[in-house]
Amino acid sequence: MRAERASKPPHRDTTAVRAFWEGLGLPGLFDVHVHFLPPNIQRAVYAVFDAAGDKIGREWPIRYRVSHEERVEILRGFGVRRFSTLPYAHKPGVAGYLNDWSRDFAAGVPEVLRSATFYPEPEAPSYVADLVADGVEVFKVHVQVGEFHLDDPLLDPVWGTLEDAGTPVVIHAGSGPVGNAFTGPDPLRRVLERFPRLTAIVAHMGAPECAEFLVLAETYERVHLDTTMVFTEFFGAYPPDLVPRLRDAQPKVLLGTDFPTIPYPYAEQLAGLARLDLGDAWLRDVCWHNATRLFAR
Repeated sequence: MRAERASKPPHRDTTAVRAFWEGLGLPGLFDVHVHFLPPNIQRAVYAVFDAAGDKIGREWPIRYRVSHEERVEILRGFGVRRFSTLPYAHKPGVAGYLNDWSRDFAAGVPEVLRSATFYPEPEAPSYVADLVADGVEVFKVHVQVGEFHLDDPLLDPVWGTLEDAGTPVVIHAGSGPVGNAFTGPDPLRRVLERFPRLTAIVAHMGAPECAEFLVLAETYERVHLDTTMVFTEFFGAYPPDLVPRLRDAQPKVLLGTDFPTIPYPYAEQLAGLARLDLGDAWLRDVCWHNATRLFAR
């Protein structure tokens, strides 16, 4: 008789995470901002964060630096029922490689939102249209890393395709942690003026330009905000005067974490949301119902 494989003990952070969503009466968590990348790209990303002290003046120890398989099991143990993988292209010619890898990864992990990326390049309109037709559920772009303008003319057909399809795109456009000439709210504002029905998810609540990106969410019906890292001591305080407006923005706020590349326990972000004191109904929407509605299938 074949011996059964011994199961691994729960991750040390599991109890706190599960206690949070169980206390709200939720079936689990829906995290729209999680990263799984090809091993060679993952190593390069880790190297950037290992050197973060040189750029942002403080260390960035990665708490969940384990294999892909172990990270999936950690999320399952936490009770994260749905999560993205969010590849992001840093230069022309790599989106196809990232998208193929993400497709294959998603095929083996049923909890995954099939994720993809694009870059302002002549081929982008064609491959984005193909990806949408093939069932990609969410895209990711990172202008800080990719160093491109969201309103690059090469992306006009892409925004049109995504607007018509209603496929969400997670956009890291805020200037945190280190801004450059491509970050800030103005490029996204210009895109939305031309494509007002675009379903955009602003990563990190747009920090540090939180007020400007909140206005975009208040103005455009399909603009959302994800909570990634913002309500933690590590990332910095969300402007207190904006917090009451998050109550009215309740349907547009989505749980995001940046797992695995975070320097603190996963539960710390959940505790930060609770400290906003916006109520259990707000937390239930942010941590489960809003994303479930957005990605209904």
